[in-house]
Amino acid sequence: MNEYELTVLIHPDLEVDLETPLKKVRDIITGAGGKITKEDNWGKKKLAYKINREDFAVYVYMDVILPADAPLKISNTLNITDEVLRYLLVRQDEKGRKALEEAKNRASEETKEEE
Repeated sequence: MNEYELTVLIHPDLEVDLETPLKKVRDIITGAGGKITKEDNWGKKKLAYKINREDFAVYVYMDVILPADAPLKISNTLNITDEVLRYLLVRQDEKGRKALEEAKNRASEETKEEE
């Protein structure tokens, strides 16, 4: 099981009832044997360029744990899902995450010493 980051751009017209397309994305992930560890809705944002004649999209970020064969299944399914304009599924960088945590710990220790 590997850790991945999934960012999904959902059609802006579905912002009113966002739970329906999100449930569909969650079902795709769990159906492929994955588990969602964190979910963060970044809200509706302007796109850098038009995608399917749309200027805006609702960004949703997820941390997921997936078996080895799941990323291909999820990618194939998200490619044909009408609610999803674009998605990005990348494997998490362990070294980068550890370095970021260490930097945060050092910063918090420095602020405690200054007090």
